[in-house]
Amino acid sequence: MSQEQGRPPRLPRGRFNAQVVNWTQMHDCYGDVDRVPALLERVELEDNAEAWEELGYRLVLENDLVFPASFAALPGLVRLASRSARARGLAGAILRGAAGHHGCDDLLADCADAIAEFRKLLDRHLQLRPVDYFAAFLDLLAAKEEYHWSAVLGDFTDDFYHLACPHCAVEVTFAIGDYGRYSAIRDWNLGDVDRRGLRPASFEELSGTGRWMHETAVRDGHEALADGIAHLFGKAECPHCASVFNIADEYTSANRPVLR
Repeated sequence: MSQEQGRPPRLPRGRFNAQVVNWTQMHDCYGDVDRVPALLERVELEDNAEAWEELGYRLVLENDLVFPASFAALPGLVRLASRSARARGLAGAILRGAAGHHGCDDLLADCADAIAEFRKLLDRHLQLRPVDYFAAFLDLLAAKEEYHWSAVLGDFTDDFYHLACPHCAVEVTFAIGDYGRYSAIRDWNLGDVDRRGLRPASFEELSGTGRWMHETAVRDGHEALADGIAHLFGKAECPHCASVFNIADEYTSANRPVLR
């Protein structure tokens, strides 16, 4: 067997340079156009922690702001993601930032093939039941353009959602986690009062994104996540007016980001 057999394929040198992408038009968060391609070349050749750290803060700010260089770098990051957890995580962060007002719709559209490949890669990764399962689950939601749930979904250990009742407008608190699964009126002195148990959706009642999330969690053996999703996409009773409504539908309607 030759020395090269059995090794992960290495991208050709220069894969990220200006012959592929016109980096002179692709500024990062500092307005620079030369650092990102140089850093991509570096991490392609070696898994350099310092270079990855700099790439991270040049491509995605803490409040999920992304830039032209972020989308220009995305296809290369996806190509590296099968052998680099850092590349996978940074690609996911860029896609989560795609929900914001970045002014790069054309660049995002150009990444359609890379995003489709990233979805497949993340799905395979989830089936391995990795330690970063939940983070990868959220990244896959973003890759599927489910930006709302990617941003707000918790792991159902200590999750609370707040929503105005669609019938009487009273603010209702929903607990789905270790503290219980209920709707209540939150009193800052007494805690959650007048609790009403949630009604989880059955598998047959789930559809769309909720069904996909539930099926994926069940497939991968994440029972707590699957149970939390069933409750989130189930029904709740308002403690004030006793009306019954679907939690996920109302929460999505009240919180879905407005995209340009």
